[in-house]
Amino acid sequence: MEYEVLDTEDVPVTDLSEVEGVPPDLDIRPVGRTMGLDNLHVTLWYFEPGEEINYHAHGEQEELYYVIEGEFSLKLGRSGETETMEVGPGAFWAAGPEIGHGHRYVGDDEGVILAIGAPAVEDPGLDPHSLD
Repeated sequence: MEYEVLDTEDVPVTDLSEVEGVPPDLDIRPVGRTMGLDNLHVTLWYFEPGEEINYHAHGEQEELYYVIEGEFSLKLGRSGETETMEVGPGAFWAAGPEIGHGHRYVGDDEGVILAIGAPAVEDPGLDPHSLD
């Protein structure tokens, strides 16, 4: 790809509850896929109060998160060494391969997170408790 400019509203919303075998049941905008990116997964995630991404890890992928709207409770770190903290708009966090991470929306309105993962590989979530 040489270059691309895209407005958020031009990225269709995907309701993950309609995609078999893909938890959680959240709405996303698959920005990277829509733009044809080959090396990054870029996704906007939308959360209602109480919704979460469970604590998990990836075998290869690094992930970077940025809170656009709302307040989130994070769980980060290797199994048995996790930290929990609350963050709001403007906060970044990241997790490398085999590092556990998860977050729950604790706000009252809609929460929005930008997630960027690389490399852009199919890297399903792993149970951090099963990693050495």
